[in-house]
Amino acid sequence: MKLSKFNFELPKDIIAQYPTAERDQAKMMVVHRKTGKIEHRKFKDILEYFSEDDVMVLNNTKVFPARLYGRKEKTGAKIEVFMLRELNREMHLWDVLVDPARKIRVGNKLYFGDDDMLVAEVVDNTTSRGRTIRFLHDGTAEELRRILEIMGETPLPKYIKRKPEEADRERYQTVFAKHEGAVAAPTGGMHFSRELLKRLEIKGIHFAELTLHVGLGTFRSIDVEDLSKHKMDAEYFKIDQSCVNIVNKGLDQNRRICAIGTTTMRACESAVAASGRLKPEEGWTNLFIHPPYDFSICNSMVTNFHLPKTSLVIMVAAFMGYDLTMEAYKIAMKEKYRFFSYGDAMLIVD
Repeated sequence: MKLSKFNFELPKDIIAQYPTAERDQAKMMVVHRKTGKIEHRKFKDILEYFSEDDVMVLNNTKVFPARLYGRKEKTGAKIEVFMLRELNREMHLWDVLVDPARKIRVGNKLYFGDDDMLVAEVVDNTTSRGRTIRFLHDGTAEELRRILEIMGETPLPKYIKRKPEEADRERYQTVFAKHEGAVAAPTGGMHFSRELLKRLEIKGIHFAELTLHVGLGTFRSIDVEDLSKHKMDAEYFKIDQSCVNIVNKGLDQNRRICAIGTTTMRACESAVAASGRLKPEEGWTNLFIHPPYDFSICNSMVTNFHLPKTSLVIMVAAFMGYDLTMEAYKIAMKEKYRFFSYGDAMLIVD
C-alpha cells in the first residue's frame, strides 16, 4: 500500500492543545469492524463494551522530562537537547537530538541551569541532528536522573503550540505509568482514570501490563511511498510471564483482548509464539505494521486520532480496514473530535 493513501487535510482547530478536564470524559468513537457501525460515546462508557474475564493490555511505560534547554560554551547560543535514551549509566552517556544541530560539534561543551549546575560534552555525531553526549557529573546515575527530572521539561509534541505547564507533568502520563523510559506518552492509555480502572476491575476485567518505551520513531514522518520499504526506529519492550498468562488465558477462553494503544499492539505482535499465543520477551522491536497484516493477539484496540501519513494511522488501517478507517476519520473531523496526544479516543471492536 502507498503512503499517499493516508494523506488527508486536518483542520488545525481540532488539534487538542490541552487534555479534557477529567481523563475519562473525553469523547469516544466506537467503531465496529465487522458491520462498519459507528457510535459516539464518552470514554467512561467503555465499561459497556467489556464483560467479565475480558482482558485489557496496558503499556506501563513512564515518560520522563526529556527536553532540556542549555547554552553552548563561549558563544552562549541557546540549544535545545532532547534526551532519547541512556546509553551507559556509569559513564553518563546519552543519545540525544540537538537543535540547532549545525552549531553543535564533537568536543563542544553544553551548560544547563542558571548557575551552570550541569555540564555535558558532545562525544559523537550519530545522525544529522543526533549526538552522543556525556554529562560531566561526579555523582551516581540516580543522582544525575534526579537533576534531569528537575531541569527537564515535559516533552509535549511540537504540534501542541504552548509551553508545558506544571499540570502536564501529571496529565502527559497514564495513571498506571511505572517504568521510566519513554520520551512520548502512550496516549491511548491516558483516558483511563483511577476510578474507571477500579470500576472495570469490579466488573471482572483483567489487566495485563507490559512495557514499551515509546521513542520519537513512533511519530517520525515516513518518507517512502512504498510502505514495505519503511524502517521503524527500534524501541525497547518487555513482556513478562504474568502478562503472558493473563493474555493467553483470555485467548483460550475466546475473550475480548484489547490493546490499549498502538504501542501495546506493537509489543504484543512482536512477541508471538509459533503457536499463535503471546510469549515472554525482552528486547528491541522495529516492527512496522501496515496493510495487509494478520493480527495474532488482540482483537480490539483503544487508540487516539493520529496525524496523516504516520505509522500510527497506518497501523489503525491495518487493524480496522483502510476504507473504514478513512470513513471514521472523515466523520471524526466533521464531528469535531479532538486529535492527537491530548485528543479524544477511538475504541475498535468486532
